[in-house]
Amino acid sequence: MLKASTRQLLRVHFSFFLMPVYLFALSQVLFVNWYAALLVFFILHFLVYPASNGYNSYMDRDQSPVGGISNPMQPTRQLFMVTITLDIAAILLSFFITPWFALGIVFYILASRAYSYRGIRLKKFPVIGYLTVVVFQGAATFWLVYHGCHEAHPVHLADNVKSGMLASSLLIGGFYPLTQIYQHKADREDGVKSISSILGYRGTFLFTSVVYSVAFAVLAYHFFVQLEWNKFFVLATCMLPILVYFFRWWAQVRKNNAAADFRNTMRMNIIAAICTNLGFIIIIIWNLFE
Repeated sequence: MLKASTRQLLRVHFSFFLMPVYLFALSQVLFVNWYAALLVFFILHFLVYPASNGYNSYMDRDQSPVGGISNPMQPTRQLFMVTITLDIAAILLSFFITPWFALGIVFYILASRAYSYRGIRLKKFPVIGYLTVVVFQGAATFWLVYHGCHEAHPVHLADNVKSGMLASSLLIGGFYPLTQIYQHKADREDGVKSISSILGYRGTFLFTSVVYSVAFAVLAYHFFVQLEWNKFFVLATCMLPILVYFFRWWAQVRKNNAAADFRNTMRMNIIAAICTNLGFIIIIIWNLFE
């Protein structure tokens, strides 16, 4: 029987915020193996991501709000054992996709552990920690999904895969500092220097706006070279509420840094995830009727 703290700290619901990369990659697969797509979805969102969340909580033992939890409980040894079990299950199931996919999952897990593990603790270093998240939650995940869900399981990087990987990393790279903006004090107390704490409150918003602008430019290129400009405009329309909330929140923080709090961060997370997921789901459905 799982303890309440274990169930809470696995943060399965947080996988919803990471779903856009999966949906983006799936929307770019020309010949989808839907059985593999379901298995890839399960491996990532119900095994790999919760295990990563749980291990991070086990290492951090947060006393303040974190990742969708306003009042985190303290982890127990059971949480650690569950994360190991989920990791093993994810790797074993990945071999039903391809050995390349399984190898990719192993690297993702290792990177996640290096990010949190006290003996390495990549999250202590603002640039290295940031790049680890950007590469693995963005580009690496896009490739894993594209490779795993495609009927032919291609290993080579076609041009549309490269631009998709780059766009995914930029989307994660623009969004991730905002998820750290309310944790500056807690991170300092834990000896962690996040990219957001280095940039400061206003710098974080400026950095996000620049990276997101580049991400949109790459997305536009990605769709335009494939003569799918109409799909890009549908996606851009779905993402408009994100921009509206982002600039409203930025204006609030410029007046008072206290607005850079957990509540506003979670609102940003929810709006961004709903809008981005919706945009890519529309494209996936669109593809089915072409």
